[in-house]
Formats: sequence, structure tokens, C-alpha cells
Amino acid sequence: MSSSVSLEAINLTKLYHRGSEEIAAVRDVSLRINKGEFVSFTGPSGSGKTTLVHLLGCLDNPTSGELLLGGRPIFSGNGRPLSERTLTEIRRDIFGYIFQNFYLIPTLTVMENVLLPFTFYRKPGAGKDVMELLKLLGIEHRRDHLPGKISGGEMQRVAIARSLVNSPEILLADEPTGNLDTKRSAEIVRILQDLSRDAGLTVLMVSHNLELAGQADRQFEMRDGGISERTGLKAED
Repeated sequence: MSSSVSLEAINLTKLYHRGSEEIAAVRDVSLRINKGEFVSFTGPSGSGKTTLVHLLGCLDNPTSGELLLGGRPIFSGNGRPLSERTLTEIRRDIFGYIFQNFYLIPTLTVMENVLLPFTFYRKPGAGKDVMELLKLLGIEHRRDHLPGKISGGEMQRVAIARSLVNSPEILLADEPTGNLDTKRSAEIVRILQDLSRDAGLTVLMVSHNLELAGQADRQFEMRDGGISERTGLKAED
């Protein structure tokens, strides 16, 4: 991607139908996220924050609106996406995904879990030194351990390593600290900060924790499908 803007959403809307009722999970959201920014999304349960991040990460199609990725149109004004094959390639090459549940395979070691994406596809130039990635995340000494033998914080670090092994440009983290205690949650957010600042990775994080969300460069709040940017709230390092 050549543009200095990683993502741009223009009037993104996602509607659901429950019987005769129409529900706007995301309503007319417009925002620009630059390369290398660490951005957080907060809001009460059901406010639309996860739906929005899934739209931004090309995991879901909008009902209407536009999404541009590095200046390239992904969804047009009527919400019609590119071909599914192209979207799959974009998800594979551009994005890394981290979720609240670690989704580690219990019968595979830490190293095998991290290398799992290479079973399906190795992005050119990616994964030149996986051990360096494990060292960066402080889990190199766990490389031969099974997930059941490491802590929750370490399991989340493994999930982060797996999301980075194919060298993505944008990292989506949906409640990445939801299953962790306060100390380990802070450690994970610090890792995301470092990846954004030192590696130039664009990071989008959904969190219910306002203190952790405040560590981001920019913080957005969602309510009833709408969005507003919270200003002047970045916590001190």
C-alpha cells in the first residue's frame, strides 16, 4: 500500500434484520486511520465496535458505504465488495487478527502454533526468523511447550506471534486482553504500542477497558452504531 492512510471509511453502515425490525449495528461511520497509528475503539456492549472493526478488517461486508485500503476501493458506495478471492488475498496479505479467545491448537507446541499460517500460505519475505519474533514477545523459552503448560498471558503472546508471522501491515485486536488479569493486560497493550511505534504497524484494538484504550494514539467511542473521537485523553506512558 502506497498511501499514508491505511484505512478510510466513508459512511459505512451495517444493518441487520430481526423480524420486521431493522437494526443498525454500524451507522454512517466515517474515519481515516494513518499508517503506523495505534487506534482503540470503546463503547458499551452492543454499541457496534466489534462490527465496525470487522468491517474495517474485511471480515464482513457493509450494507452501504465505502472502505478504502491504502487508497484502493474495497467496498463501493453500494456496499458491493471485490471478489471473494481478492478479499481472501487482502485478508491474508494485509491483515493480522487477534481475538479474545486465543484459538491455539492444544496438541501443537508454541512454535507449531505460530508457524500454523505457513501451512496454508507463506507471504514472500515473511517469517525469515520466527525465533526473533518469539524473542520480541518474550516467549522464546516456551517454543516447545504445549498451550496447556503456559500462562494466559503467554498464550496471548503466542496468538500475537501467530498473527505477525506473515508480516501484516494492519493488526486487528478484538478484546485481546479480555481473558487476562490487569498486569498481563497492560503487558499486551504495551506490546501493541511497541509494534505500532517501532515496527510501523497499524493497530486497531477493541477494548471495554477505558484505561487500556487510553494508551492508544487515538481513541474512538461507539454508541448505538455511531462513532465519535475522544480527544485529550491519551494516558501518560
